[in-house]
Amino acid sequence: MNINFDKGDGLVPVIIQDDRTLQVLMLGYMNQEAFEKTKNEGIVTFFSRSKNRLWTKGEESGNFLKIKDIQIDCDQDTILIQAVPTNSVCHTGSFSCFGAKNNKGFLYELEDKIAYRIDQKSADSYSYSLYQKGINKVAQKVGEEAVELVIESKDNDSLLFQNEAADLLYHFLILLKMKELKLQDIEKILVDRTK
Repeated sequence: MNINFDKGDGLVPVIIQDDRTLQVLMLGYMNQEAFEKTKNEGIVTFFSRSKNRLWTKGEESGNFLKIKDIQIDCDQDTILIQAVPTNSVCHTGSFSCFGAKNNKGFLYELEDKIAYRIDQKSADSYSYSLYQKGINKVAQKVGEEAVELVIESKDNDSLLFQNEAADLLYHFLILLKMKELKLQDIEKILVDRTK
C-alpha cells in the first residue's frame, strides 16, 4: 500500500467504518508510524493532533477498533478502515461520532451472533438448540415461518407482518449456518443477477 503522506504534511485522513453495518463511525488522522502500528497490531492507532502523539483508540476507554480491512482511495491520500468496535466509539457514549447506531446491516451482526452461539455450543441459546436438531428441523422451521409470513401478508396488521418477516430472516440465518454459507454469499448472487 503506497500512501501519500506528503499531501497532508505527514498526515492522512482515516475514515472508520463498522465492518458489519458499514456505518461511518469516526474520522481520525494517521502518520506513517500510526499506520504501521495499526497494520502490525490489528487495532486502530491514530496520530492525535491535540496530544501530538500516537493514540490508540480505546487506550483509556477500552473501546478498541479491531481491523477487518484497510483500503486506500484512488489518490492514495485517504484511508478507509473497516473495523469491529468493541463498544461505543464516540467519547460522548454514542455508537458513532455521527449519531446513534444504524440498523442497516444489522443482519450481518445478527449472523455473527448466531454463529458465535452455535460455535460456542451455548446451552441456553435457542439458535444452538435448533441447530442441534439438524437440517430437517431447521428447514422445516424456515418453511413454517415463510407460511406464517404469507398468512400475515393477507391481513392489515403491519406489526404482525413485520414480526413474521423478522422470524423468517432469523431462521433463514440459522439455515445458512447449517449449510456453511454466509449472507454475503446470497447477496453476491443477487448482485450478479442485476448486472
